[in-house]
Amino acid sequence: QVQLVESGGGLVQPGGSLRLSCAASGSIFSINAMGWYRQAPGKQRELVAVITSDGSTNYADSVKGRFTISRDNAKNTVYLQMNNLKLEDTAVYDCYARRVIFGVPNDSWGRGTQVTVSS
Repeated sequence: QVQLVESGGGLVQPGGSLRLSCAASGSIFSINAMGWYRQAPGKQRELVAVITSDGSTNYADSVKGRFTISRDNAKNTVYLQMNNLKLEDTAVYDCYARRVIFGVPNDSWGRGTQVTVSS
């Protein structure tokens, strides 16, 4: 099992920045990838960014050039730096960690953190 604790959400004005953190504990040695999803009211959940165990990253088109995902292996923490935030970035952001056990994906989730972009 992997436990995830998120932090860093809040209220910010358009054009502002926030940094989300996701600290992992438990069976972290078996994590293949970590990332962030988000879900806004009335919208489908969207994959925002992911970073794999070899450091490869991938982003949703809507956040490319504005968001950066990174990790600190010593702290078992993944970060999502969000710059130039827009109203449409308002959502609950969920951190996840994926393990592949005997070929079967196994995802763990945090509780989510609210990001609100408003003037």
